[in-house]
Amino acid sequence: MLIGSYDSALVFLSLCVAILASYTALDLAGRIASASGRARLLWIGGGSVAMGIGIWSMHFVGMLAFSLPIDLGYDLAITLLSLAIAILASGFALWLVSQPELPAWHLALGALAMGAGIGSMHYIGMAALRMQPGIVYDPLLFGLSLLIAVLASGAALSIAFRLRRDSSYVRILRGGAAVIMGIAIVGMHFTGMAAANFPAGSYCGAAFNGMDSGWLAALVVIVTLAVLAIALLTSILDARLEARTALLSQSLARANAELTELALHDALTKLPNRLLLEDRIGQSILQTQRNGGCFALLFMDLDGFKPVNDAFGHHVGDQLLVAVAQRLRAHLRANDSLARIGGDEFVLLADLRHREDAANLASHVVGLLNQAFDVDGHELRVSTSVGIALFPGDGLDQQELLINADAAMYHAKNLGKNGYSFFESSMNTNARQQLQLLQDLRVALERGELRLHYQPKFASDSGGMLGAEALLRWQHPTQGMLAPVRFIGLAEKTGLIIPIGDWVLDEACRQMRCWYDQGHHHWRVAVNLSALQFCHGELVETVRRTLAKHALPANCLTLEITESTAMHDVGTSQKILEQLAEMGVDIAIDDFGTGYSSLLYLKRLPANELKIDRGFVRDLQHDGDDAAIVSAIVALGQALDLRIVAEGVETPEQQAFLTELGCDSLQGFLLGVPLPAEQIAS
Repeated sequence: MLIGSYDSALVFLSLCVAILASYTALDLAGRIASASGRARLLWIGGGSVAMGIGIWSMHFVGMLAFSLPIDLGYDLAITLLSLAIAILASGFALWLVSQPELPAWHLALGALAMGAGIGSMHYIGMAALRMQPGIVYDPLLFGLSLLIAVLASGAALSIAFRLRRDSSYVRILRGGAAVIMGIAIVGMHFTGMAAANFPAGSYCGAAFNGMDSGWLAALVVIVTLAVLAIALLTSILDARLEARTALLSQSLARANAELTELALHDALTKLPNRLLLEDRIGQSILQTQRNGGCFALLFMDLDGFKPVNDAFGHHVGDQLLVAVAQRLRAHLRANDSLARIGGDEFVLLADLRHREDAANLASHVVGLLNQAFDVDGHELRVSTSVGIALFPGDGLDQQELLINADAAMYHAKNLGKNGYSFFESSMNTNARQQLQLLQDLRVALERGELRLHYQPKFASDSGGMLGAEALLRWQHPTQGMLAPVRFIGLAEKTGLIIPIGDWVLDEACRQMRCWYDQGHHHWRVAVNLSALQFCHGELVETVRRTLAKHALPANCLTLEITESTAMHDVGTSQKILEQLAEMGVDIAIDDFGTGYSSLLYLKRLPANELKIDRGFVRDLQHDGDDAAIVSAIVALGQALDLRIVAEGVETPEQQAFLTELGCDSLQGFLLGVPLPAEQIAS
């Protein structure tokens, strides 16, 4: 018999290749398990090539480590056949461990199939030597090598299936498993080599025209390591990309959830807002129409809230609203929907067994809110007026039900407050008028029915015109010219005030551009902002865009906000007003002296102008208190270097008094009534 020997360095190298191939196989099994569709097929295909080359390379390097006292070579075709078998066996293994489940009989059949594949690869690879007269195998060792191949395959499949999901320490576990699998594969190979006996006088038929083993070992190892490294790096990078994608997806999901929460809930009380309430009313309408039954809308308005707000400030007022929301929510049924739709107005949507239950529920709500609230160390008392609309019966859709409940609430207030009132047909005329007015208002912009009139402002000393205040009017198709008091409340309740306000700003700037082109460079046009507009996130950008659209200098525009709006959230107001002031827009505090004032906060606001409310000007000659208040406001404005505007000037005596006090400009019916732009004297 020919006695063979082994190159220890190549033997060790074959072990390293086996371990690396095993780790790559385990990692690829994890990638395949998390992939789907076409990506899964690509991972199985690419993984089978990489894994097959790795296993085959370990076998081939192990054979190259073996030498006999004769020249050796390897038949190329047979060698490539053994490689193909290794790739097919690897593809089968990766497909098997990618299945959702791996029952015992699947594992047993898979181990037999894969073991047979590895055994075939090994012994076909041995046949590539083309030994003559042939290799004689020891039956016992031959059988043992096949048994080791089957057992190693079964262990590898089981480990790969269990470690295919990412979890804590999974890479460490895969590393340990790869060492065990590598040793098992090497053990099978060298058991098979030990089974081979070479009779004396044998020669290698592939030694003369086959592949030379001298340079082949280095080439095989380099190519194999490159393939395994590429496969492993691709798998690791893909896993990291998937993890980052999953993290980004979770972040986006959280952000969307937060945005949805903000869009559908009141920021102060965290209750549903009007948008979410209308959706829930719509669902209740559909459910009631489908299954029968009834539900009630309870429209609640707090009695005595404004005095609390004025006496203790908006901070305490906000805390009171939160306390009201918490008390109502704590004492209502889980399936009732409580919403805050603006200011001190709340709406309760409640399913009823009997229509008569609405009275008990309303009485319960009135009693709850009639108890004192402990807010910021103050014992505060408010009550509530409740209007009740029932479905079916009191409306066909969300808007009609809300308007009818609102009408019933005002009826309860007129009856003396702190009580409730059901909607009745006697209220229907006004409610339907309001509903029709709302529907007309929704299309007024599209139909071009809105108009702007302009009330001039004059310098108190010279009498020269300084500009005008834009005042909104509605040319209703059937009711004629309507003043803002008829429809602004509806616009604010429904959110229509935002597009209407944008139109007013655009139209006023367009008209100011015309006046500017006529040479009135010192004029300013004043536009009133509602509280809803002022809090709208797009206000600053809308102003910037409108000024740019009409190529209008920013100092030609004055934005007027009420004192109450400015003081509601001073920090936010300051940021918004500073951004507008940086643009060059003038800021006026309207109706000054009528709300909750704080001089500490007022001096921080970047205002240019104070407007004295017409209520103080009206009784100037007959009320000493009003005269003192106006004098104090003028002195305050001068101390803060603000322009002072007095509105509501209707008599020469008022004009003279205000001019003498030091007001910078005046407006009122005495000097000029609101007129269309074309009738303003230029």
